Amino acid sequence: MKKYSLILGLILLAFSSLAQVKSSVADEKKINIYVAGTSHARIDFGIKKLSETLRQNGFEVTMLPKRAKMPPAGKVKTIFIGVAKDGLIQMLLKELSDVPARSPGKEGFQIFSAGKKLILAGSDPSGVLYGCMEMVERIKNEGKIPERLTVSDQPEMVLRGTCIGVQKPVYLPGRTVYEYPYTPENFPWFYDKSLWIKYLDMLVENRMNSLYLWNGHPFASLVKLKDYSYAVEVDDETFKKNEEIFSFLTQEADKRGIWVIQMFYNIIVSKPFAEKHGIKTQDRKRPITPLIADYTRKSIAAFVEKYPNVGLLITLGEAMEGDESDVEWFTKTIIPGVQDGLAKLDSVVQPPIVLRGHDTNPQLVMKAALPLYKNLYTMNKYNGEALTTYQPRGPWAKMHREMSELGSTHIDNVHILANLEPFRYGSADFIQKSVQAMHDVHGANGLHLYPEASYWDWPYSADNVTPRQLQMERDWVWYKAWARYAWNCRRDRKEEIAYWTKQLGDDFDIGEHGGEVLEAYEQAGEIAPKLLRRFGITNGNRQTLTLGMTMSQLVNPKKYRVWPELYNSDGPEGETLTEYMEKESRGEKHIGETPVQIIDEVVEHGKLAAAAIEKAALHVKRNKEEFDRVQNDVYCNQALADFFSEKVKAAALVLKYQYSNNVADLETAVPHLQKSVAHFKRLADLTRDTYLYANSMQTAQRRVPVGGDDGKNKTWVELLPYYEKELASFKNNISKLKAGNVSEPSMLALKPAEVTFVDKSLKTFSLEKGQPVYADEASIITGLADVLKSLKAVRMDADKQKATQTSIKFKTEKPVKVLIGYFQDKNKSFLAPPNLETDASANDFGQAEVRLAGALKFSGLPDVNVHSYQFPAGENVLTLGKGKVLVLGFISADQDLKGSETGDKIGKTLDWLFE
Repeated sequence: MKKYSLILGLILLAFSSLAQVKSSVADEKKINIYVAGTSHARIDFGIKKLSETLRQNGFEVTMLPKRAKMPPAGKVKTIFIGVAKDGLIQMLLKELSDVPARSPGKEGFQIFSAGKKLILAGSDPSGVLYGCMEMVERIKNEGKIPERLTVSDQPEMVLRGTCIGVQKPVYLPGRTVYEYPYTPENFPWFYDKSLWIKYLDMLVENRMNSLYLWNGHPFASLVKLKDYSYAVEVDDETFKKNEEIFSFLTQEADKRGIWVIQMFYNIIVSKPFAEKHGIKTQDRKRPITPLIADYTRKSIAAFVEKYPNVGLLITLGEAMEGDESDVEWFTKTIIPGVQDGLAKLDSVVQPPIVLRGHDTNPQLVMKAALPLYKNLYTMNKYNGEALTTYQPRGPWAKMHREMSELGSTHIDNVHILANLEPFRYGSADFIQKSVQAMHDVHGANGLHLYPEASYWDWPYSADNVTPRQLQMERDWVWYKAWARYAWNCRRDRKEEIAYWTKQLGDDFDIGEHGGEVLEAYEQAGEIAPKLLRRFGITNGNRQTLTLGMTMSQLVNPKKYRVWPELYNSDGPEGETLTEYMEKESRGEKHIGETPVQIIDEVVEHGKLAAAAIEKAALHVKRNKEEFDRVQNDVYCNQALADFFSEKVKAAALVLKYQYSNNVADLETAVPHLQKSVAHFKRLADLTRDTYLYANSMQTAQRRVPVGGDDGKNKTWVELLPYYEKELASFKNNISKLKAGNVSEPSMLALKPAEVTFVDKSLKTFSLEKGQPVYADEASIITGLADVLKSLKAVRMDADKQKATQTSIKFKTEKPVKVLIGYFQDKNKSFLAPPNLETDASANDFGQAEVRLAGALKFSGLPDVNVHSYQFPAGENVLTLGKGKVLVLGFISADQDLKGSETGDKIGKTLDWLFE
C-alpha cells in the first residue's frame, strides 16, 4: 500500500511540476507594460510600436492602468516606460547598481533589465520613443526580449532629416523654376495618407527627426490672407485638401518625433499675385519693395499661426541678389513674419528657422539675426550637389567651419546627387567616413539628406518597372546608412561590416553572402565620386556624370566654366587632366591624386564590384528581381568606369599633341576613343530597358555633357550618337590634318540685328581697337575677336553700372541675341557672369555658357568672355545686375557663336578636332 501511495505521489508531483513548467513557459510569453507619468503622443506611439512587435513575436501584452501603484514583483515580466525625471522611473533606476551616474542628453534613452523588471527611461518623450524603437529592433532580430540589457544611447547629431521635393522634372506651362502649386494634378502622391505613413515610419525606424519639404512658394497653396485674398494659387476644394493633408502630415510626424520643415525661396510670389500687380513671379534683379515684403511677411505669419509645429528653411540668395538685401529680407520680413504668427498663437515656442548658406553671406546674415531670434540653424551643401569625397578641404570646408562657429547648430546638406543618379548607392564605408568628416572637418552637428536619385520625380525611382518603384524602398540602404551614422558615426568598422552583411543577407536571404553585396556596393561606390572630382566640370546638377563627358569637355574644360570648388575643396589635392599633361610636357613632378591614378583605380573598382556581385548572385533566394537590378547597376558603374578610362587616355594623347604637334599622338588616341564608345554602347544596352532616364531634372539648367532643353538627352541611348559622331569627326579631321587640308577654324563676322531702343539717349560705338568702352573711364579696347568687329556696342557709364542695375528696353521685329561681355574678375565692382551653381534661373535666356572666351582685351580692365541672351520679337527688357558689364551688340537669333577663341593656350585649338 505504501508502495502504491509513493508511486501515486510521484505521479502527482510530476504532473504538478509539468503544470508549473507549462505555467512558467506561459508566463515567459506574457508581458506587462506600465507607463509612468503623463501621456505624450511620442511616448504613446513608441509603446504602440513596441506592443505590436511583441504580439507579432507571440507575446501576450497587458497594459497596466496608468497611475496605479507600482505592481508587485511577480512571475510576469513588466516593462516600465517613462521619462527619466519621473519619480517612479527614478526610484526604479536607483534600485539598479549598474546605472551610469550621468543620464543621456536630448533624445537619449536608457534600458536596464533586472529579474522580471525592464526599465526604459528616456531623457524626453523623443528619447522614450527611440528607446521603444531600440527594443523593437532587438526583438525583431532575436524573436524575444534579451535576457540582460544595459543600454544607454543618444544621438550625436541634433537634427537628422531627409527632404522631399514638392517639385517636378519639368517646368509647368507659363511658369519657371521652383513654381509648383500643391494640387492633385501636380502631385497626386501628396494626398496619399498611406504613402505618408510608410515614409514617416521609415524615418522613425531610422531615428530621423526632421523632414524638409522643398518648394519655391508654398504659402499660396496652404494659407489665405485677408489683405491678399487673390494671391491663392489653388481652388477652394484643393485648398481644403491641402489644409487637411498638411495638418495630417504634421500631426503624424510629431507623433514620431519629426519636425516638418517647409522650405521656400526668395523672392518668389504667387502667379495670381504677380499678375495682379504686373510683375514677375521671380526676378533676381528685383529690389525689395514694400508690397512684396508685406505680402511675404503676412504669408509667413499666417503659416506659423496655422501650422505651429512646422519649421522653415530659407534660401535667401537664389531669387534675390546682394548681401545687404539678404540681411534686410531675413531680419525685416522673414523673422518678423514668424514672430507675428507666434504672437497670434500667444506662444513662446520658436519653430526652427534654418538658413541655407547657398548664394548668400551667412556670417553677415546670422550676425544681424541671432539677436532677434534664437532658434536658428545654418546649413550648407556637403560636396556641392554631388558626393565626391570624405576628405573635404579648402575654401568650402573653411566656409562650413565658419558657419559652425556662428553661435547656432550647423547642418551638412547632402544635396542633389548629380554624379550618382540614377544607379543605386550603398557604400556604408564611404557614408560613415563622410559623416565623420561633417563633424571633424566641417564642425557640423546636423544632417539634411536628399534622395539618392530622382529628387525631381518623387516618390518614384528611375527604374523602368511596373508599377513604378518607390525611392524609399529601392534606396533603403542609402537612408539607413546615413541615418545610422548621423546617430553615431564612431561605430567600429568590423562591427559595421557584420551589421551590413546581415542586413543585405536578410534582404536577399543569402546569409553571409550579404558581405559580397556590401563589397560590390563599396567598390562601385568609389567610381562616380573619384571620376567627378578628377575630371568633372562641376559638382552641381548642370552636369550628369553617368551620361559621360565629351572630348571637348576633357581637353578644354575651361570653356565650360569649371566650378573651382570641385577641385580646391571636394577631394584630395591633385591635378586635372590638363594640368597633368602640361607637367608631363615639362617633365615636372606630379602632386597628389592624378588622372592616371584615378582611371586605373576606377577600372579596378569596377572589376572587383562585378566579381563580388556575381558571387552573391549564386545564392539569392529572395527578392530576385531587385537583386538583378542591383547587379545591373554594378555592371553600369563598371561600364561607366571603363568608358571614362579609355576616353581619358584618348584625351591625354590629344593634349600631348598640343605640345608635340605630332599627328601620331592623335592617331594613337583613336583606338582608345573607339573603345570608350564601345563601353558607352554597353552602358546604353544595360540601361535601354531598365531605366527611364539618367537624371530627374529635365530642363535647360542641365548643360553637361549636352543640354537638357525640352527634356531631351536624358538617356544613354540618346547620348550614344553624340559620342559616335565625335569619334567619326575625330577620325575625319585627323585624315584632313595629315593631308594638309585643314587649318584652325574661323567664323565670319557676325551680322548686327536691327533693334530700336526705348531710351533714345543710349549711344552705340563700333567694336574696334582704340575705342573707349565707358563714357566715364579711359580704358580702351586693345584686342578683340574678329567675329565681333561688325557689331555696335552700347556705351555705358561705369559708375552708374556699379550703383544701379543695367536695364535696356528695346524693340525688335525678329528674335535676337544680345551679346553681353563679362569681365573675368571676381571683384565686386564687376557683374558676376550667369552661374547655374547658385542661380537656377541663370539659363532662362540661354545665357549660361561662355560663347566666346577671352574675346576682348582692354587697357586697365580684365579680359572679357561673351555670353548671349535670346529674346523674342516684340518689346523686351534686358535686365542685368549691379556691376560693370558690357552690352556688345545685337545679332539675329539664328546666328551661331561657335568659333575660335583668344583665351588660354591649353585646349584652345583642339575643339575643332571633334566637330
